[in-house]
Formats: sequence, structure tokens, C-alpha cells
Amino acid sequence: MRVKVCGMTNIDQVKALDELGVEFCGFIFYPKSPRYIFKHVPSTEIKKLKGNINKVGVFVNAYTDEIVRIVDDCGLYLVQLHGDETPRECEKISSYVTTIKAFRLGNDDNILWKIKDYLDVVDMFMFDTEGAGYGGTGTKFDWTKLMGLDIKKPFFLSGGIQPEDYEKILEFRMDSVGKDLFAVDINSKFEITSGIKDIKMVNSFVNNIKRL
Repeated sequence: MRVKVCGMTNIDQVKALDELGVEFCGFIFYPKSPRYIFKHVPSTEIKKLKGNINKVGVFVNAYTDEIVRIVDDCGLYLVQLHGDETPRECEKISSYVTTIKAFRLGNDDNILWKIKDYLDVVDMFMFDTEGAGYGGTGTKFDWTKLMGLDIKKPFFLSGGIQPEDYEKILEFRMDSVGKDLFAVDINSKFEITSGIKDIKMVNSFVNNIKRL
């Protein structure tokens, strides 16, 4: 099982995650976020980061030209679109870089209807919790809403995942929808302060999740 740690603001911590075998780290390029990466790290330092970890840029309703420029300036490998981007906007970006479209899910959402226009224009999906704003809420949505569905595309499972949730993730993976579960995305429940992760906690979770 792959792991993405999102909301990174410290280069040394990214290097530590790489050593732990974490596959993806997320940098948030949304200025209203408390984890907005450019408040902490310049693009030159992000671009210099090497290793096996994949650098993911998280954007919210940003212009395509801005996203492409930041991808180049920071040497990003993937882009995560976490706003209200249209299929056409997603298609433009995915023609340039591997693209994840995030969907914030509420209890009454028809998930298959929500994703249908994006199936052919992005590479992967992410399912997160619906909130008042954009980005992480630190709360879970009802994962059972995904169970039994044929998503037809690799997806990241996000939304308030906690250290002890690895057993629930195993149960989720055993469902038919689990064939498309590509990775889990963790963030605020593994933090000491906003943007600073508890590396020991992440390490324990990674060790547990890698057994799945």
C-alpha cells in the first residue's frame, strides 16, 4: 500500500519520509492554506529535492499557466487539483503532467455521477471529506459510500486518516472497490503543529500499512 503525506513545509522532513519509503509528499500551493509551501520554502529548494519520493503539487482553482510554471520551477512529478476545476481545465493540465482530481464528498453525493466527466481527462482520483472551505478538514467521510463501486481509475483515500486506521483500511481494501485503491493520503492527524509532521508517528503508520 502506497502512502502520501500531504501539507509538507520542511525539507528535512521530506528527506526523512523518503528514507521511510513514503512514495508521495504533497506541497500545498494554495495561498490561503496554513501549509502554503511558499511561506516556508522557495521553489529552488523544492526543485533540488531528489530521491525516490514523488513531489506532488496541490492546487485550488489555479490558472493553468500558473500551475505549469510552478511544476517547472519546483520540479513536481504530479499535480493534485483540489478545487472546482472543470473537466476541460483538468484535461489541459493532465496533458502536461500526471494529474489527480480530488473530490470532496458529502453524505448525499452520487459519487459515480460526480466523477463521470473526469474519467477520461485525469490520471487518478482522490476522495476527501467535504468541508466549508478547500483542503483538509481533519474529519473522515463515510468510506462505505465507496464500497461496491467500480471507480475505474486508481484513487487516493483521504480525509482525516488517523494512525490507528490501518486496520479499517485493510477492511476497506478487501471490498471490491479496493482493486482501485492506489494510496492513502495522510496529513493533519500526524502533525505536531500545522505543517510539521510527527515522523515517529508516520513511521509507525507506514510500517503497519505496508503489511497490508
